[in-house]
Amino acid sequence: MEEVDDRSVHLIVTSPPYPMIEMWDEMFAQQDPEIGEALQAGDGERAFALMHDQMMPVWEECFRVLSSGGILCLNIGDATRNIGGQFRLFPNHAHLVNLLTDIGFDQLPGVLWRKPTNSPSKFLGSGALGLNAYVTLEHEHILIFRRGGNRTVSGDAREARYESAYFWEERNQWFSDVWMDLRGIRQSTGNGHADLRERSGAFPLELPLRLIEMYSIYGDTVLDPFWGTGTTSIAAAMTARNAVGYEIDHAFRPVFDQQIRLVPQLARERNRLRLEKHRAFIRSRKSEGKQLKHLNEFYDFEVMMSQEKGIVLYDPVDVAPCDEGYAFRYQPHVEQTELLPEV
Repeated sequence: MEEVDDRSVHLIVTSPPYPMIEMWDEMFAQQDPEIGEALQAGDGERAFALMHDQMMPVWEECFRVLSSGGILCLNIGDATRNIGGQFRLFPNHAHLVNLLTDIGFDQLPGVLWRKPTNSPSKFLGSGALGLNAYVTLEHEHILIFRRGGNRTVSGDAREARYESAYFWEERNQWFSDVWMDLRGIRQSTGNGHADLRERSGAFPLELPLRLIEMYSIYGDTVLDPFWGTGTTSIAAAMTARNAVGYEIDHAFRPVFDQQIRLVPQLARERNRLRLEKHRAFIRSRKSEGKQLKHLNEFYDFEVMMSQEKGIVLYDPVDVAPCDEGYAFRYQPHVEQTELLPEV
């Protein structure tokens, strides 16, 4: 990541390949043949450590490029596996906490993401018999780290902070430490690319959207060092942030080139839904006899806190290719009102 200047990134949102998940064995072994040898020998502990060692330079670069007060959001799942004649858990999230705090990151409270599953099975091992059964992993971790203390802003960034605030009811949902059935705007890989989405292990679009809105402001730079199909960059473009991504598999690029064209449509729809949900929240509060004390200055509707008065949602328009990427122009999202017929 030598192209990225020191302390120039405000937020990192990423999900690396999960060590000891079989779908990534070949990729890890290609990077370090000793990993393949350890797996073949049934030495799970050594393979686990070597896989994490393989990613260590990336985390060190993340620390270098992250600004003071910048945030790293890392989606990771633990792994369960039979290897060397034993079934065991490989705690990726715990190992990463140790690695990243040793580098210099400070850990903040994170999130347990309870992933949707269609599987009726809640245990592994001996069926309905006790003694040798194992619980099923149905969650992943979203680890949150910061470089240094609280971030401060001034000038135009201060105005951007107030414009990019979230609604009170969104805050209460997003800043819970358990996310249940996180779903969002569906992404399509397009014709001929379904296998790439599976290979990338991409998280749902709503996940980076939420994290970007929680931990950055308009105009910030968001990095994903394990870019895959570019879901984090799509989310950054949808929310008026700059984006940088790195990926070693060039086959993923056509998927991103298709998705980026959909950003204006996806963003407009999501902004519409956010405003629609807030208006429904207002109606619900009033039906309970509760009052909202403040007025949003742009949309002229009621809000709970004075910090919500400056919220403005932005739609990306006019996507155009530029050097090594794409550029957007943004304009405030204006609610559509029904036009009355002329008399």
